[in-house]
Amino acid sequence: MNREALALEMRGLRERVTGITDTAVAAADGLLIASDTAESIDPEGLAALAAAGLGLARRTTQATARGALRQTVAYGSHGCAAFYAVGDTALMVVLGDEGLDLESLHRATRPALDRIGSILTEKTTEGV
Repeated sequence: MNREALALEMRGLRERVTGITDTAVAAADGLLIASDTAESIDPEGLAALAAAGLGLARRTTQATARGALRQTVAYGSHGCAAFYAVGDTALMVVLGDEGLDLESLHRATRPALDRIGSILTEKTTEGV
């Protein structure tokens, strides 16, 4: 996995969408893969919570025959947290402030998730 490419993709999303404050990518089991978060955020805890929330949302869409889960959003009094499935094995969490335009976020995130999925699954040739 190319960690530099993953970090560039996460920063690029943050630059394209006003209001994004933090991002993280985690495995579906909650293990942190990469983060671009403020020091006040515990990225490992965020990854674990995001995986649990995404797992519940995924089960809900399956139980209600709503198809494959794409995203879920939790709203707070100071912004929101959006959770996106990256295939079946990973997820991305995006935190945003009150000014985050969710429609812009969702539009910008779709191609970013495809690229992140490719980065996570690409074979490395290090040491060859």
